[in-house]
Amino acid sequence: MTIDTIIENALHEDIQDGDHSSLATIKTNAYGNAELIAKEKGIIAGISVAKKVFNKIDSEIIFNQLVNDGDEINPCDKIFIISGRSISILSAERVALNFLQRMSGIATSTNSYVQKLKGTKAKILDTRKTTPNLRLLEKEAVRLGGGENHRMGLYDMIMIKDNHIDFAGGIKQAIESTHAYLKRKNKSMKIEIEVQNFTQLEEVLSVGRVDRIMLDNFSPENTMEAVAIIDGTYETESSGGITLENIQDYAKVGTDYISVGALTHHIKSLDLSLKAF
Repeated sequence: MTIDTIIENALHEDIQDGDHSSLATIKTNAYGNAELIAKEKGIIAGISVAKKVFNKIDSEIIFNQLVNDGDEINPCDKIFIISGRSISILSAERVALNFLQRMSGIATSTNSYVQKLKGTKAKILDTRKTTPNLRLLEKEAVRLGGGENHRMGLYDMIMIKDNHIDFAGGIKQAIESTHAYLKRKNKSMKIEIEVQNFTQLEEVLSVGRVDRIMLDNFSPENTMEAVAIIDGTYETESSGGITLENIQDYAKVGTDYISVGALTHHIKSLDLSLKAF
């Protein structure tokens, strides 16, 4: 799935055989201007996507960008100004705003978590808990907010979770089977494994051959103990039950990464408005 494909699908979903409201009320040769205005403070994300949306509708639309993706914006800030056929502007407006508001909401939320990690080595990660077909854009919004992407999907990293372990017959079997698979397929991929308690952690450490250990639903106190036991031998990641209120408690105990599903699935879109002038 490419950004162009996502945009084309979104435009088809919205317009299909025509923007009949605009076609019915506005002359085809009418030209106009509009500006995108911020209604609240946040991190803007998706300007480049919005530009693509307008240009997909009409390549002659003039797009004057006033700020950059990833910039902090405040109420009444102007984000961009567009000029062109009035019908083209209106036909692209809602799809462009849907992308902009959603991505900016994710970037803004991510940045609030990133600010909590200042002074620690921990980095914020997203998850696969994304809107179907919009993962590429939502993960880009995380990056614009100062976070990092975990894996894009099931295809670019080995993530051995509790169900994999249960179906494989145990931790040792799961790790050994993973290495056999990678060798058989001639693939080189990072391996992460999830542990839910200290017994599982000790078993993983006895087997080894992984790159990162995910400490799932560990308390901050148990995370500190687990990080000390691992002692830098493997990367560590905290996950599960982590909120804006308690993330500093996890960051301060030395974990390398903290993954938060809420970055992409508990999101309030940023309030933006496109006004004609």
